[in-house]
Amino acid sequence: MQIAVLGGTGVLGAPVVRDLAARGHTVRVLTRTPPTDPVPGTVHHPVDLATGAGLDKALEGVSTVVDAANHTGARSAKVLVEGVRSLLAAEQRAEVGHHVEISIVGCDQVPFAYYRSKVAQEHVVTQGPIPWTLLRATQFHELIDQILGLSAKLRVAPHSSMRFQPVDVTAVAARLADAAEAGPSGRVRDVGGPAVHTLTELATARREILGHALLPVPVPPLGRIARRLRDAALCLDDSGEAVSFDYAEWVRRRYGKPRS
Repeated sequence: MQIAVLGGTGVLGAPVVRDLAARGHTVRVLTRTPPTDPVPGTVHHPVDLATGAGLDKALEGVSTVVDAANHTGARSAKVLVEGVRSLLAAEQRAEVGHHVEISIVGCDQVPFAYYRSKVAQEHVVTQGPIPWTLLRATQFHELIDQILGLSAKLRVAPHSSMRFQPVDVTAVAARLADAAEAGPSGRVRDVGGPAVHTLTELATARREILGHALLPVPVPPLGRIARRLRDAALCLDDSGEAVSFDYAEWVRRRYGKPRS
């Protein structure tokens, strides 16, 4: 199958490309700049989702598009929402038969600008002209580690009752590859990590595994966003599927810290 992966060099896109290539598919990597370590057999096509430049040429002959692109800055709405609108229009011109979209568990429950952009993006896809599959996932281990790593540089560990259920990105990539092979399936089962933890528990696990001496700093649950996170709005409900390993195991693997 000829599959294009938008954002194929990112945290999620890169493992999606590797997985699809390993399954024998012909994969096109659609990004503004080429990958520094391209997967053998894949082809890069320069595109700019914000402007639509390069999309028509990149999608010629493609049967399925996996949208793994992301943007969290001030222009997130333009890139995520208007960008996917342009992408779907290009897919229609190229007669692409299937669009696979990734989103976030609970994004419609938390009043955060980036999550609002993801909800709007979902709407564009599900109401758009291309048969689609939509997968929601919880936060990746990399995001949690980025937050806690920045805190560690300040020699502090945030303590909070806000709850997360971080997931291994390669497990999510595998679900996207499955979705690409299965064909248009609508909204598929949400995926997340194997356990729900407070931010305190996640910070403690990282500190103990890495042996850091950090000052605990309470994060008060002020505002609607913090309250929704405390209530586990970004975690799976009973209909979701828990997969792979937890954050503590990810830290051990990432930093080469075997179990004691």
